[in-house]
Amino acid sequence: MGWLPDEGGLDKTAANFVPLTPLSHLARAADVFPDRPALVYGSRRSSYAEYHARVSRLASALTGMGVKPGDVVATLLPNIPAQAEATFAVPATGAILNTINTRLEPDTVAYIFGHGGASVALVDSSLLDMAEAAVALMDGPGPQIVEVADREAGFAPGGRHTEYEDLLAGGDPDFAWVMPEDEWESLALNYTSGTTGRPKGVVYCHRGAYLMTMGTVVSWRMVIHPVFLTIVPLFHCNGWCHTWMMPLVGGTVVCCRDVTAKNIYDAIADEGVTHFGGAPIVLNAVVNAADEDRRDFGHVVEVFTAGAPPPAATLRAIEPLGFSVTQVYGLTETYGHVTECLWRREHWDGLPDEERYAIKARTGVSMPMMEDVTVRDADLNPVPRDGETLGEVAMRGNCVMKGYYRNPEATAEAFRGGYFNSGDIAYRHEDGYIKIADRAKDIIISGGENISSVEVEGALMHHPAVSICAVVAKPDEKWGEVPCAFVELKTGKTADEAELIAFCRERLAGFKTPKKIVFRELPKTSTGKIQKFELRSIARDM
Repeated sequence: MGWLPDEGGLDKTAANFVPLTPLSHLARAADVFPDRPALVYGSRRSSYAEYHARVSRLASALTGMGVKPGDVVATLLPNIPAQAEATFAVPATGAILNTINTRLEPDTVAYIFGHGGASVALVDSSLLDMAEAAVALMDGPGPQIVEVADREAGFAPGGRHTEYEDLLAGGDPDFAWVMPEDEWESLALNYTSGTTGRPKGVVYCHRGAYLMTMGTVVSWRMVIHPVFLTIVPLFHCNGWCHTWMMPLVGGTVVCCRDVTAKNIYDAIADEGVTHFGGAPIVLNAVVNAADEDRRDFGHVVEVFTAGAPPPAATLRAIEPLGFSVTQVYGLTETYGHVTECLWRREHWDGLPDEERYAIKARTGVSMPMMEDVTVRDADLNPVPRDGETLGEVAMRGNCVMKGYYRNPEATAEAFRGGYFNSGDIAYRHEDGYIKIADRAKDIIISGGENISSVEVEGALMHHPAVSICAVVAKPDEKWGEVPCAFVELKTGKTADEAELIAFCRERLAGFKTPKKIVFRELPKTSTGKIQKFELRSIARDM
């Protein structure tokens, strides 16, 4: 199939076939953009030539510590330059990068160290005690710890471990990178959040990450030399692969250790940030920033938002401030985002605001690097495009993980029917655009009726006093389950339970209206996702 009758001599050679890898982007950028700013963090500035040299030094030094191809090197780092450098340097040794969630407790970190088999761990000074406690919990030897003392944040080396800058000083800036011989070789190992049971290890390959970088440039409408702010933690899907992507377009990565509205506005005004990604909670922080934290800027900032469907009210509030927001969707298992709410100007620009922002809150269509993203019923057939029939989001393409490390049963289940099955419940509009209704576990079944918690949250977010909210199922003697809303109010705003219930009743069917409103701070992950499993536990005990 697909071959000419006589293809003698038309073989793959070193001249015409090179395994795809995002490492190529930085190697090229050091040659093409040597003097362009690559990394910015506080007073630190690194050109692409300097960035490449530091990455080479780190790869050389890790090799000197005994790291070899196929090993795993872990990081416990916030969004600082060392994390970006490790993103290239670890695979440049032939090893696999394992970025670990910095908010985990020692027991889970010990499990990840052991399950992944990390030989070295780069650890921020603020996380040394936790990392050491994790190693102490392990049955066998743990990874060698290298302390990363973030001097910009006021940390000095503690002296208990080799310090990162000392390690780099002994490395070779001309170290020859170990490039993959096969693009299916493993590049990164990322562990899922593990809200039920132990986290699963998601394995990325060089090919998938390379194609993610290419597709994202297209979808994000990037031109040469963008300025990217690291809001999404770089341990989360390797920062949606954006660190690997930026050298492709000679862009600048602006590191943000502490994600606050003030730091976001300052980076936009002072560094000229043009792009960032973040969960809807980040958008809310920008919208609700104190007057003294806001800064003027004269350009439009392109924003990818994911992690939860953004309420239309949030989109309506942030765009007049100078932000163009596109909803994207994906999972750890898909290298980050794989769908986008691609905007159809000719059809939608002239619609009333309420309709436009409701459309912007859709999950969207597949991004260019994916083969297919669909919604399937229980028999694995596509659901009709009728805007109401629910099914599970399923996807196939080069940006789907290799599988779960050391877990063939979970891998086989995830790939059932020739697609990756996401666990997210959605429907499709007539034009093919997908709309997430809920995680399968978050659907509320009340008196036999399915209630989308996302729909109820969207109604609540229109109330002028509501900052963020989450809706979960509360057990009910009569109906089985009813919606229960947890709400954070905006600073200086007030509302009571009866007011919010009445507000929702004006916008929702009666059975969808929350029967209980709880005012409290919402538990969140490090990526800004609301931890509904905690809220479900609270609702069960009411």
